Amino acid sequence: MNHPSLKSSVEEIRERFDADVERFANLETGQSATMDAPLVLEILTATAAAEVPQATTMLDIGCGAGNFTLKMLERLPNLECGLIDLSGPMLDRAAARLGESTARKVDRWQEDIRSVELTKSRYDIVVAAAVLHHLRETREWESVLAKIFQSLRPGGIFLVSDLIDFELDSVRQIQTERYGRYLSQLKGDEYRDQVFAYIAKEDSPRSLAFQTQLAWETGFRQVDILHANACFGAYAAVK
Repeated sequence: MNHPSLKSSVEEIRERFDADVERFANLETGQSATMDAPLVLEILTATAAAEVPQATTMLDIGCGAGNFTLKMLERLPNLECGLIDLSGPMLDRAAARLGESTARKVDRWQEDIRSVELTKSRYDIVVAAAVLHHLRETREWESVLAKIFQSLRPGGIFLVSDLIDFELDSVRQIQTERYGRYLSQLKGDEYRDQVFAYIAKEDSPRSLAFQTQLAWETGFRQVDILHANACFGAYAAVK
């Protein structure tokens, strides 16, 4: 893993997503580089609906074009929805799509999760999909999870789907090779190399072991891994 100081800046990440709205607005192909993206979308939204069927509020961190919120609304209609994203164009597209959904209310913030202020005990559901890997130092992970924990109502659920790292070098090598084969089969070796170069420049993933342990330490009373395949994982934590 590259040193955090060598990674892309927040502004560089914002600019990249500003230019990529159309791709991420496509539910079928927008996350093609993410293994099992449609399956994980189903698992996370089904878990939320089963755990908090009475939910009235949700927050989508790094909402992109709004895919997760739209899918959640299919299972839990009439939610009050909060959207956070670095990219203004992404927020515009998400808000426009939600305007045609069952969402009862839509609030939006063009902010960084590290600096945005969240209302305490506000949300029944908080989703962070393909966003936490942009956190750098351990203190940032601790601060962000504490903020999310405080924003949830008792019994609320935090759902994460993300690129992950590994504790063992041998496992990292095996799973990275598996992911590389997937990318090569998807669009060829050149595409694989482009994705790996982008990950090395922009991302700072942490292992599922690190993240679930931190969730316990933050105060979540139940934590479950929902899915894992190669360099991607998903989990849920209940307050």
